Amino acid sequence: MNPIMISQVKNLLSDKDQPIAIVTHTNPDGDALGSSLGLYGFLLLSGYKRVSVITPDRYPSFLQWMAWEQEIVVADQDQAKAEAAILGAKLVFCLDFNGINRVNHLEETLRNAKGKKILIDHHPQPEDEFDIVFSNTNVSSTAELVFYFIAALGGEMTMDVRVAECLYAGIVTDTGSFSYGCNEPKTYEITAKLIALGVDGEHLHRLIYNTYSADRMRLLGYCLSEKLKVLPEQNAAHISLSAKDLKRFNHQEGDTEGVVNYAMSIENIHLAALFIEKEDHVKISFRSAGVVDVNMLAREYFNGGGHRNAAGGKSFDSLEVTIRQFEDVIKKGQLKK
Repeated sequence: MNPIMISQVKNLLSDKDQPIAIVTHTNPDGDALGSSLGLYGFLLLSGYKRVSVITPDRYPSFLQWMAWEQEIVVADQDQAKAEAAILGAKLVFCLDFNGINRVNHLEETLRNAKGKKILIDHHPQPEDEFDIVFSNTNVSSTAELVFYFIAALGGEMTMDVRVAECLYAGIVTDTGSFSYGCNEPKTYEITAKLIALGVDGEHLHRLIYNTYSADRMRLLGYCLSEKLKVLPEQNAAHISLSAKDLKRFNHQEGDTEGVVNYAMSIENIHLAALFIEKEDHVKISFRSAGVVDVNMLAREYFNGGGHRNAAGGKSFDSLEVTIRQFEDVIKKGQLKK
């Protein structure tokens, strides 16, 4: 952590009565929620009385066990309250996204906010829209970066098991249970510290991964048996779900979390995509291995971005056209750097 910027943040945090907002990206995942609630809990325990956590939209039900989850303001359920919290804040922490357009329908509100914007994020190429930036692509997750941030503020001893559980969840979910993006020893050192604070890793794993509904399991089976397409010449595979498919299996938020990884588990597959038809766009998740850069793929062709080996995007064409565009791009063989 840059000591000059940490000093600036300490000065900005000198008033414990000021309103503070914590904002994360649309379609929040475990890292988005874990890092946000971990920071929220730390600020509460440190004596800050007016802190808000805002998400643009709903998050998966398997994350609702987190401490302070009930305090989250979900913008698509209460847009006025979310906007008021952001516009009224003296400090706005922006967590787990690298550009203001990643907050969807809160974009204009966040751009117009007068409070100092502090970015804490681990995605590459952060945009020049924030007042203070803590960005490091070499950490496993934003949750891990939040731990370093708290420690740099001198707050490591303030954290309790609730904060630790939130940060642990962020690390676990953003590394696929320590299966990717986790080759730095410090990630495991931080995880050990969180466990020392009382985190029960086995219990949290059950809460995150072993709470599938019967409909979700049937949807997964349908994805693999009916909707998986393998492109062996391109070492690629993709799964697509139409709005009709989602309705058939009573789709709930979070039911498709991790589905794209099943395509990546096929031998000799180095690139996988999941296409989900939404009301006004197609949501896309990309995963890759080795030199295949899906961050570049998402940025150049699908209005998105992320990491080299894990990224997301969206298309405003039909599901069929979007899939065809994806297949055309990869057949040109331009993704390997």
